[in-house]
Amino acid sequence: MDRSASVQAIFVFWLPAGAAPVLVGASPVSTGRPGGFEYFETPLGVFEHSVANHDFRAEGSRNEFGIRGYGEKGMRVFDFGWQQARRLWGRGGTSTMRLQMHATDPDRLEPRLGSVQSKGCIRIPASLNRFLDRLGVLDADYLRAKAEGSAPWVLPPDQAPVEGAGRYLIVVDSGRSERPAWSPPPKPGTPPAGADSAP
Repeated sequence: MDRSASVQAIFVFWLPAGAAPVLVGASPVSTGRPGGFEYFETPLGVFEHSVANHDFRAEGSRNEFGIRGYGEKGMRVFDFGWQQARRLWGRGGTSTMRLQMHATDPDRLEPRLGSVQSKGCIRIPASLNRFLDRLGVLDADYLRAKAEGSAPWVLPPDQAPVEGAGRYLIVVDSGRSERPAWSPPPKPGTPPAGADSAP
């Protein structure tokens, strides 16, 4: 995933044994932007998706601004645990944040994907959330636990895992100064970020 403000995109790669990586597809995202208290820059690095940090599912509830921060009910919230990240408020510095990747409000926030909008987590479209969830793309550790007899409740009952499921999220920053043609900007007429706080 590239957190650069001029890119804001995630890429799904297939890594076949002994061969070059294959790009499966890409999708717009939103990462951390400067804002109020507890806004973080999405951290860089390689993050393991593990049962040590249990995923959960969105309840579809709205906050005080009418925002469904985790998206529609049932959307999966992928948890990558506590991470050190740069604070984007006050005097800056670093602090601990919970790094999650999740869907977002389909009406008010999903149209903004492709620009920095979040408090530090990674927002993705509902379609990508369903794709990752249904095919178990990041579920190698969850599938191991299931095979050992401790089936994690968060796995969907109709899951059809891909062979060789993965477990890593890699976040980079290309530092691009201009948006590449293959990274579309948010939809025209999308309202700017405002007081509607969400993860």
